[in-house]
Amino acid sequence: MDVQRAKDIYASKEMISVHLDGDPVWIEHVDAENGMATVQVGSRPTNTHTVGVERLEEKR
Repeated sequence: MDVQRAKDIYASKEMISVHLDGDPVWIEHVDAENGMATVQVGSRPTNTHTVGVERLEEKR
């Protein structure tokens, strides 16, 4: 995924399925300058990771 798409998904009011290494995630923040995103893995709010947006995959 690219930075712009990650920003679009983050700003969207729709439910858009995004996965990291096969696990569903919620995008919590996009750092466009560095190409990074902070995501919550699964339903546990404390399980967050900051990863390169290229590792995120949109499921359609």
